Amino acid sequence: MKKILLSSVALLGLASGALAADLPSRRAPAPVIAAVPVFTWTGFYVGVNAGYGWADSFDVTLPNGAVVRADSEDDGGFIGGAQIGYNYQIGSFVVGIEGDIQYADLGGATYIVAPGTVVSYDNSDWFGTVRARAGVAFDRALVYATGGFAFADNRTGWTVGGGVEYAVTNNLSLKVEGLYVNLQDDDFNFGGINYRGGDSDFGVVRAGLNYRFGTY
Repeated sequence: MKKILLSSVALLGLASGALAADLPSRRAPAPVIAAVPVFTWTGFYVGVNAGYGWADSFDVTLPNGAVVRADSEDDGGFIGGAQIGYNYQIGSFVVGIEGDIQYADLGGATYIVAPGTVVSYDNSDWFGTVRARAGVAFDRALVYATGGFAFADNRTGWTVGGGVEYAVTNNLSLKVEGLYVNLQDDDFNFGGINYRGGDSDFGVVRAGLNYRFGTY
C-alpha cells in the first residue's frame, strides 16, 4: 500500500512540474537597449564662409632682372564665399578634399618701375582653391592642416593653412581656419616695355558653417 501511495505522489509531482513548465513565465523580459551610433566625419558637405584678407606683397620683375616690391594701397578687406568637400575618417584620422570660391576685397598696389614711372596694379576681386585636408578627430572636434592649388583670373599658385572644426549637431559644423595664398602675377606691357609679373601674397582668416550629409 505504501508503495502505491509513494508512486502516486511521485506521479503527481511530475505532472505538476510539467504543468508549471507550460505556464507563462512571470519574470519581466530583459529591456532592449539600442546601440548609440558612433559619430563620424565621413561624408560630403557644403557650406559658406566669411572673414578677412590682407595683402602681404606684390612683386614685379624688370627687364634687367631686378625685382621691385609694390606698396599696397589697401591693408585688406572682406573675404566671403562658399565651399564643398568630402571627408573620410579612419580611426581618429580624417582625410578629405575641399574646393572653395571667394570674393576678395584686397585693393591694389603701385609699382615704381623706374624713376618717375609708376604703374598701378589692381588685385583680383576673387580667388578659389582646391585643397587636400588631413587632421585628427577628437570625437566632434577636428584639428586639420590643408594645402593645395589656388587660382584667380588666369593666374595660378598654391595655398597652405590649417583650422579647427566642431560639429555642433549631427549635420552642422562650425570651423575657423587661416590660409596663406601665393599667386603668380600676369606679365604686362607698359610704355612698350615688357614686365614679368612676380608673386602676389596674401593671408586669409575666415569662419565657416558646413552642412554635412550622411553623418552616421
